[in-house]
Amino acid sequence: MKIRKVRVLQALLLCSSILLFPLAGYTQMNKQTDIAFANNGQRDLLLDLYMPTDSNQPKLIIWLHGGVWRAGNKSNPPILEIVNAGYALDSVDFRNSGEAIFPAQLHDIKAAIRYLRGSADKYGYDATSIAVWGHSSGGHLAALTGTTNGNIQLEGTLGDFTHISSDVQAILDYSGPSNFHSILHQSTAHGVNVRAPGMQDLLGKPVDDPTIKAMADLASPALQVNANAPPILIMHGVQDNQVPINQAIELQQAYERAGRPVETNWIVTAQHGSGEYYDATNMQRAVDFLRRAL
Repeated sequence: MKIRKVRVLQALLLCSSILLFPLAGYTQMNKQTDIAFANNGQRDLLLDLYMPTDSNQPKLIIWLHGGVWRAGNKSNPPILEIVNAGYALDSVDFRNSGEAIFPAQLHDIKAAIRYLRGSADKYGYDATSIAVWGHSSGGHLAALTGTTNGNIQLEGTLGDFTHISSDVQAILDYSGPSNFHSILHQSTAHGVNVRAPGMQDLLGKPVDDPTIKAMADLASPALQVNANAPPILIMHGVQDNQVPINQAIELQQAYERAGRPVETNWIVTAQHGSGEYYDATNMQRAVDFLRRAL
């Protein structure tokens, strides 16, 4: 009898997993691409919106792509299966470091949030509580977006919804840098070779240049955490040789000092771009976090 109960429970859990995260090809959604949310004077800034077909007023998740701040795009977000859990997903285009230095990226992202919140009735999602999610440099931008809620220096003036809040209510940071002053000292040689030029492109000068210390401070999520920081899930690979796990620990400790909600998941086998971040187990961790936070 006991064995039978265990088998029934295992079967129910398996069915639940299949229902929540079917193969991407079977995901039921409505997709709208290349929606212009602002113009920076040189080009339109665009976003893609994925809406579940069977969910009324779903909560909104915003995805920020990685690419060492200089590459990547909004296409094919790796968290697309989150739509199966009943969330609306938006993947945002923002200027890379070859187009403009920091804080242009935050100005673009916060303009997108304002647009999405101001357009909630038009598209049919619930924008009262928004989560921002990213991996690598996208994880850094996600963490910085949330930890700087209400920071006028990063708000910008782009778009038609400048009167609407760009605050987010939850953060998912996967493998993101958190402290520009410490990351190179913690990194492997490979990590330095990747991140040093990436940060220089983003900030306009080498990160150790004293003339940009204030900018590097502002660009470091671990230095921006305050008593109003939204709940965060930090996921990081122990084997990451591009962004050391020390960066995740610094962000965790900043949250703990501020007395803010922080959850962590150290993936023992994962490297910087490993697929484990998006397997069924870790996607379920993300859903569980979102259900608590939003």
